[in-house]
Amino acid sequence: MDVTSLNQTLSGGKSPAVSKNAVETQDRFLKLLVAQMRNQDPMNPLDNAQVTSQMAQIQTVSGIATLDKSIQSLSSQFGQMLPLQGATLLGRQVSVPGNKLSTSEATARGAYELSSPADRVKLEVLTPAGTVLDTVELGAQGSGLQRFEWNTEKGKAYPELAFRITATKGSSTLSSSTYAVDKVASIGSSATGTLQLQLARLGVIDYGSVKSID
Repeated sequence: MDVTSLNQTLSGGKSPAVSKNAVETQDRFLKLLVAQMRNQDPMNPLDNAQVTSQMAQIQTVSGIATLDKSIQSLSSQFGQMLPLQGATLLGRQVSVPGNKLSTSEATARGAYELSSPADRVKLEVLTPAGTVLDTVELGAQGSGLQRFEWNTEKGKAYPELAFRITATKGSSTLSSSTYAVDKVASIGSSATGTLQLQLARLGVIDYGSVKSID
């Protein structure tokens, strides 16, 4: 058996990463190498460079297996830490994508994000039917995430309202994103192990969708 045949025996035409057991693969390699050295043709000895290459390959196989185990261990530890991380959010207010406002308290809270600084930002509070209930001029605002509070006195007839943000710079309208603010009532996890938050009004959301924590 030459070194090329040995390489084919090791890889089987596939990536070393598909080996079921790196230890078994390494043991098989060493046995084949010893057998080959014992039975080599004195007139055509093994090529040292090729043997060195094969040794490097088997070390790569072993290293990949060790790395895979390390990643699995880290993943398991991370999954165990998620509930602890989520527990610190209980009772906290978080901003998530949406435009809902609650009228259950005297002051409703919301947030929005601007792509760039604006000369003028206008807040419009909308009824469930989409009618403008109130308009508030928020003035000039910088880029990034901004928060606002709205007195709910005008909206007491509705359990929930929506809001819209219009931002301009000169004659240009700027892009913006809106975020609803709600309180974390409980925590849990999905079937895939993803951390989930149960919000008081907005229901279950993935932790990854949280924009900010107040």
